[in-house]
Parts: sequence; structure tokens; C-alpha cells
Amino acid sequence: MDLLTPVSQLNRVGKTLEKRLRHLGIETVKDLLFYFPFRYEDYSQVVLIKDLREGMQVSVRGKVELIASKRSPRKRTIITEAVVADETGQLRAVWFGQPFIAKILKTGDAVYLSGKVTSDFFGAQMAGPAYERVKTTSSETTSPLAPLLCKERGIVDTTHTARIVPMYSVTNGITNKQLRFLLSQAMRAVGQIKEWLAEDLRDRAEVMGLAEAIKAIHFPESQDDLKHAERRLKFDELFILQLRGEMIRQAIKKSIAPKIEFKEKETKKFVDSLPFKLTKKQKIAAWEILRDLEKGEPMNRLLEGDVGSGKTVVAAMAMYNAALNGFQTALMCPTEILARQHFETLLEVLGDKVNIALLTSSQFLIHLISNSPNKISKKKIIEKIGNGEINIIVGTQALLTENVEFKNLGLVIVDEQHRFGVEQRKVLRGKMRVGEQDLSLTLSSAEEREQVPHFLSMTATPIPRSFALIVFGDLDLSIIDEMPPGRKPVKTRLVEPRHREKAYQFIREQVKQGRQAFVICPLIDVVTTDNRLQTTGTDDRKTVMAEYEKLKSKIFSDLKIGFLHGKLKSAEKQATMEQFHKGTINLLVSTSVIEVGVNVPNASVMMIEGAEKFGLAQLHQFRGRVCRSTHQSYCFLFTDSDSPKVAARLKFFEQHTSGFKVAEYDLENRGPGEVYGTAQSGMENFRLATMKDGQLIKLARDLARGINFQKYSALRDKVVEWEGRVHLE
Repeated sequence: MDLLTPVSQLNRVGKTLEKRLRHLGIETVKDLLFYFPFRYEDYSQVVLIKDLREGMQVSVRGKVELIASKRSPRKRTIITEAVVADETGQLRAVWFGQPFIAKILKTGDAVYLSGKVTSDFFGAQMAGPAYERVKTTSSETTSPLAPLLCKERGIVDTTHTARIVPMYSVTNGITNKQLRFLLSQAMRAVGQIKEWLAEDLRDRAEVMGLAEAIKAIHFPESQDDLKHAERRLKFDELFILQLRGEMIRQAIKKSIAPKIEFKEKETKKFVDSLPFKLTKKQKIAAWEILRDLEKGEPMNRLLEGDVGSGKTVVAAMAMYNAALNGFQTALMCPTEILARQHFETLLEVLGDKVNIALLTSSQFLIHLISNSPNKISKKKIIEKIGNGEINIIVGTQALLTENVEFKNLGLVIVDEQHRFGVEQRKVLRGKMRVGEQDLSLTLSSAEEREQVPHFLSMTATPIPRSFALIVFGDLDLSIIDEMPPGRKPVKTRLVEPRHREKAYQFIREQVKQGRQAFVICPLIDVVTTDNRLQTTGTDDRKTVMAEYEKLKSKIFSDLKIGFLHGKLKSAEKQATMEQFHKGTINLLVSTSVIEVGVNVPNASVMMIEGAEKFGLAQLHQFRGRVCRSTHQSYCFLFTDSDSPKVAARLKFFEQHTSGFKVAEYDLENRGPGEVYGTAQSGMENFRLATMKDGQLIKLARDLARGINFQKYSALRDKVVEWEGRVHLE
């Protein structure tokens, strides 16, 4: 037997079982060995029958004195009963619907029984215990010390009982007992598993050998044994991701980037001109970025911060310094709304210092110093970008079209990179050019590049540090986890249905005071099976169009109400947002299209229908749309769900305003895939590691940093093998 031996060659594997194993991804012995348990039952405590107490989860070893099956007169179920005894007493065992047990176990057999102890008038009992016949010498037949004797002799005495028993995710037609039986055979090949971590790295990480860990993860001899096995296998999962990030990082550093000198005098003047003071965390993040720009190697950094923490002004400092050094900056956004917002913000802080352009599929604006923004043809903007007249170019994926060329691109900033689709990300990584120079950030082409721009990724989605270290393993992190002074926390309330009218009245009072409000719904419209829009009012799911009609005709008939969703044309979206900005729309009913990039300081109320449909991180983004000024802001959550879990989740959100705390809670309760999406990071392939393994994540990152791949060639081979297996985009 070797690692590539088909499982069909193992004992008791017929064609039917082989097919079912294939559904679990198990085709070879190696696949079987790397199919890990998801939990364990600890039956390692073997006790005498006289010492059994109700509620104990233990094992006993004894001899079958009686076993028989009979039909239950009430439930018409076959009941199998057995009496097992050791030298100290008797124990009854009962199985329901398993008459075959009476054919497997015979009177006189030495057995282990493992399960939870109950008791009744007749004494101790186990219902549905795991069982296993034991082949021993006659002198050891009923001795409770037999497991210890076997361990001392290096014998695997049991597979399903009297030990820490692994439990696996199985499909119909496969039992845990079958998997454990097959794994007991596969253990003969465990010594052939190739060790890919050098001894000195294992020592530094304090992990056991891989083959030893595989054996212990399936058949641990103790809780300590299991703990060490899990540590090694978790570390492997985390370390591979960190190594992949480090390979990308080192490849990028082989390229050169323009040295963008820090213009201290001009930057200080810019900061002093701002109508607010920078926070300490803003200053730290700005200095980290500006220091990177001065190096001759490409910056590759993530700037993350809570909504309203001031990331844009930090990025503006970097853009300004690039312009002062004669370099262009490209700022890419996933939506036109966000691009327009950034364009307007940059006009406010840099409009008198640099030339700025907006280029999306439908919007073409240019601002030259001392002039107002003017509409211009797409062709003319592209021409001015190409001759270097424009310092900062803000846009969407329109910047990736082949006919857009930059004269002297020194800095690329991507906002909310995770919101780009897979195909857009491919273009982003592979097709942005400076003249004829490829700016791909992929490893394969990294060594061929001569000069690339600096790269800064920004996100307003709070990401717990442990998660960010994994997903953005190739990026340096700058985190702004501090809000500007004077910013009032949003008051959040989970509104009971009976108080809905009070909420409406509160919104009306806010509008009377000159404020505005958002109303968020999870759907645009309800569509029937024949693909036609369902009549408003016949479905209780909250939709933009149904809510718009209700508010307009029944609740706020005297107010100006607008609607916004992703299916509207760009011109329609822009017109609606301009009206809302100007205050001619009092209430805006929208989908999650306003999640990022919408800045309307006058809006003070965020009303969210169907709040249970959104993750907490997304709810926090919505809440951040009304935390943009000195006005006190409010967020009202509505749900028709009566689930205790939903109530607990929304109550937590009600009580916490920190995006990072909210994100950590969401991550723990919903998982990274649901919260952020992990298809691009490889995290969906984690079998054991989780975000709670913070110390192990940091250890893996620290060991990967600066690793010599020439010295440890097995590490590079492992990453290449892993990438081929997980098919990363």
C-alpha cells in the first residue's frame, strides 16, 4: 500500500462504497488520510462498572453475558438488549432499530462499550453505545487495565471505543465506523507522507512532524496528543497562505518603483489648510504610506478603517506628494457612485493644487486648477491623461480599457478591491499599463517588470486584524481604528413592530428640522416564477419598489421620496443622488447600492427593513452613511423574524458602534465566507484553522516574512502544489 493506492483496494470497499467515498473527495489512501474529523467523542476513560454514575461519558470493558432482540409492542421497533459484566458488576446496553448487533456480538465475547450512562430501577444502562469486540488473551478478557497494557506494547487496541474517537462529516450510506475502519488500514501508509517543513522551522514553530500529526489527528492517544496534531495541521494551512503572500511580496520587491520624495513643507501646509485636525491614527497611517513611497521598491499596502475614520484624506496626502514629484495617480472604484464621491471629496481638499479628472462609463469630468469642473469628451480626457496633464484620475473599470494610457503613473489606489468581480480583478492585476510596461501584480510576470507604480488598497469594511493578516498576506497593513473628534456615535435601535408608527413620526420630526433619511430594503422587487413583477402588497418581503409606493402614498404623502437600485441607468442614479444631495428628496429608498461611497452630511436617519437579511458588517456600512456631520444620527432596525439568534445578533449591533467589534462578532458567528467572501484568498480550503487562532496566524506570518525560498525549496514547491489544487483566481 502507498499514498496513491485507490481506496477501492482496501478491505470491505465495494463499488457502492467507492462511489460514496468519491462524493466526499476520497479516491486514494492519501485523500483518506487528509480527510480530517470535525469533532471527537472522548471515551478514553475506562472505568469499572461499579464506579459508573449517571451522566458519565465513559467506556467499560467486559464480557457479554446475554444478548437478544425483540420487537417493541408500542413503537413496532426492534430493540436489542445486552447484559455486559466485569468483575465488579453488570451493565445493561440497549440499541434501537439495530437487530444486526445481536448477530455480531455473541455471549462470551469480550467487548468495549462507550457512551453516556443513565440509570433506572434496574441499575446502570447505556442507550445506543458504541461497541467493539476485543481479541485478547484469556487473562486480559475483562480487565479494565487492558487498554493501558496494549498502549505500553504499542498495540492499537481499539478503533471505535475506549479512546478519543474521531467523528467525520459523512454522506448517506457511509458511517463513521466504516471510515475509522478504513483509516485503521490506511495508517500503514502514513510513514510515506513527505515532510515539507524543515526541522529548524518545525522547532521555531513548535510543531510535530507531519506524519505524526496525521496519525494523531485520526487516532489520538490523549488530549495532549490531539492538541499537538491540531496545532501542526492548522499551522500548515495558515503558513501556506502566508508563504504565498510572501512569494508575491518578494517578487514585487524585485521590481523597481519611482521614488516619490516626501514634500514636508507642502504637506504640512496642506494639513494645516484642512478644516479639521488629523487623528493620531491618521497621522501614523499617512506616515507609513509616505515612507513607503520614498523607497525604490513598490509599496504594496492596505489602508483599512471604519466608516468615517478619514481614509480618503490620508490617501489624498499620498496623491498630492505623487503630483508634487511629477507622477500621476489612478484611483479605481467599483461603482460610479463611489467614484463620483471620491472625485468631489478630492476637489474639496486638492482642487486648488492639482488637476483632477473623473472617468467612468458615463461620466467624464475634468477639473483644472482654479477652474470649476467641466464636462468633457471621453476622448479628450484620455488624451489629457496620456500627455500627463491630469495629476489624479478617478474612475471605475473604465480606467482598464486598452486605449487609456498614462504618461507617468506613480501610484495606483484601489478602493474596496474585494467588490470587483473576478474578471475585473484579473484585468486590474494584469492589464493596467504605463505605456508598454505591464503593471501586473501576479508572481508569474513579476520578475519581468522593470518599473511599476506603488499600490495602495483601501477598504471601509472593518476587518479584524487576524483575518486581514490572512486574506491580505501580501500587503502591509495600515489601520485607522479611531474616529475624528466631535463625531457623535449613531444611536441604534431595534424597533418592535408595535413601535413602527413612532419611528415614522420620529423621521417626520427629523425632516421638519431639515434633515433627510435613508430607507434600505434587501430586494428591488419580487419576481414570480414566470419572470413577471409581482403586484405590490402580495408579498411580505421588503422591496424597494413596494416600500417606495407605500411610503409615498400612505405614510409620507406630503414628502418628496425617491428610489435607487442597481438596475437603474447611470444617468438615473446620478440624477437621484444629486437631488438627494441638494435636499430636494427627503427620503431615499434604496438597496445596498448605497453601502459605500455615499456622503450626504444632512442625512440623519438610516431605516433598515429586513435587517436580518444583512450581515452585521454590512449593516454597519449602512449605519455609516448617516454619521457624516455634527448632527446626531439614528439607525432603526426592523425585522419580522422571531428567531432568537436573529434577535441576539441585532441586539449586539444595537449596543456596539465600533465596526471592528461588529466585524469580529460577525466573523465568529457567520464565518469568513459569508461575511467577506473567501474564494480569492484560499480560506475556503481551511479544514481546521479558524480566525480564533490569532497567535498561530501571527506566528505563521512572522516565520514567512523574509523566508529564503532558495534555501527552503520545499516551501515553494508546496505553495505551487497548493495553488494548483485550490484553483485561485
